Amino acid sequence: MTIHVEGLVAIVLFYVLILFVGIWAAWKNKNSGVGESGDRSESIMVGGRDIGLFVGGFTMTATWVGGGYINGTAEYVYLPDQGLAWAQAPFGYALSLVLGGLFFAKPMRSRGYVTMLDPFQQLYGKRMGGLLFIPALMGEIFWSAAILSALGATLSVIVDININMSVVISALIAIFYTLVGGLYSVAYTDVVQLFCIFLGLWISVPFALSNPAVSDIGVSAKEAIHQSPWLGKIKPEDNWLWADNFFLLMLGGIPWQVYFQRVLSASSATYAQVLSFLAAFGCLVMAVPSVLIGAIGASTDWNQTTYGSVAPKDKDESDLILPIVLQHLCPPYISFFGLGAVSAAVMSSADSSILSASSMFARNIYQQAFRQMASDTEIVWVMRITIFVFGALATAMALLTGSVYGLWYLSSDLVYVIIFPQLLSVLFVKGTNTYGSVAAYIFGLLLRIGGGEPYLKLPPFIYYPGWVTVEKVHHISGDVEYFVQQRFPFKSVSMVASFLANLVFSYLTKYLFESGMLSHKYDFLDAVVSKHSREIMDKATLVSNHDNIILSEMAPVRQALGATLAGTFTNTEALSDDGESSPESYHSEN
Repeated sequence: MTIHVEGLVAIVLFYVLILFVGIWAAWKNKNSGVGESGDRSESIMVGGRDIGLFVGGFTMTATWVGGGYINGTAEYVYLPDQGLAWAQAPFGYALSLVLGGLFFAKPMRSRGYVTMLDPFQQLYGKRMGGLLFIPALMGEIFWSAAILSALGATLSVIVDININMSVVISALIAIFYTLVGGLYSVAYTDVVQLFCIFLGLWISVPFALSNPAVSDIGVSAKEAIHQSPWLGKIKPEDNWLWADNFFLLMLGGIPWQVYFQRVLSASSATYAQVLSFLAAFGCLVMAVPSVLIGAIGASTDWNQTTYGSVAPKDKDESDLILPIVLQHLCPPYISFFGLGAVSAAVMSSADSSILSASSMFARNIYQQAFRQMASDTEIVWVMRITIFVFGALATAMALLTGSVYGLWYLSSDLVYVIIFPQLLSVLFVKGTNTYGSVAAYIFGLLLRIGGGEPYLKLPPFIYYPGWVTVEKVHHISGDVEYFVQQRFPFKSVSMVASFLANLVFSYLTKYLFESGMLSHKYDFLDAVVSKHSREIMDKATLVSNHDNIILSEMAPVRQALGATLAGTFTNTEALSDDGESSPESYHSEN
């Protein structure tokens, strides 16, 4: 295969366009969202909270419509014995956006949070916020690495250029405009990128369908022609496994900073909900061409194409079915449009994840845990440094690690099992505390890791009911691999167990300390006794000149917020006495 000059030109033009839009968005909005206090860091994180419906709808859709989304959907539709029935991402992520809009967007946006970790640090403390940052960071970094790796593989199929160079250049461009403009650049480039994805894939589909090597996909949906029907089926013994994966996508797709960064950037709580619903529709629409391309791949006699007589599934190249269809079933100039679509999808997800990870680190780790008095300029520079560091880390993993997708699968499971039940507790359950949060973290982690992870060759040490040994044959090498498949819905059970552990241990420790069964001196996390004393102190106003505080001298005045609590917010609207500014006041009203 030789280098396609036209393809290189198309890629260069596309990257120049994206870079121009990113820089223009940064320049256009350089002073947007920066008030009299000059909170430039918040403007970078949440775009000044003035993202409109048009740009907001596009950028929230791009939350999940990335390289992994369009490539993975096509792969599952193409795979024999999987098919459309197992292509759960479009419906799962669409429902996650609907549920996020119905239940999570309004309380998060109305309380003026800046990152997803803010409510955890406010209720459970800085140390627990740091622990919850770990699975959140892993999810963002591994996701970026996985899709950058997919981009390199795609470019190697369509345009025979160095994979490492293409990955590095793509990552550098995404990092650069994210550094310059923050969320504004990410949001505006998402508009262009989603347009390129939609246009590039839909232009390719008619040409692929009309190729002589492709059978009628309407027939191959239900009848085996070149392989099993692409509609797929769910075997009775796999029902629980299917349900477990679906709940992972539907509920585990909510507690991600890339989603809440868009929610918190909306101009109002109602707008945040509307954006979620628009994005849910957008996810379904953007999945249609990927489904068709997967169906085309399953309906193709590859012996009649330039690909060769052996089908991609027999070369262990099912994950590359989308670029293979574009390369071998479409004219060259059309396949370059599709290549632009894949590149756009990758960059639209990579820049969002890198910005999300740096936002959480700069605010919830650096500022809240170590440097509460850090200036706004200092926070901005910490964000810029971490954008580069996390971007470089994701790029290095994409180039050097062979099991990136395995790492991402495991980290996304941890987000579902650990962060989601804690988000439920912190927003909707009254009375949970740090002891319950720690117990929930440990329970969820052990139960999930105990089930093993075949992608990482991590053996289980907990064998759930219904487990089986599965044989996997590598077609190229002929090697046979055996691994344990857990057909029991252990991920969802782990999530529920984590949630229940939070409730049980929170109420248990609260009872033990308040009843006097445990001495107050053992409240080493300051989660029960010391916390209550601080709440009383916040409501106390000194109206005498005595050194000692007399609680009977409390006056009915406006509550005074301490520096630590006030530092949790940068939106002054959230500091009113309307009961919206803290999880506990919200619980008491409900």
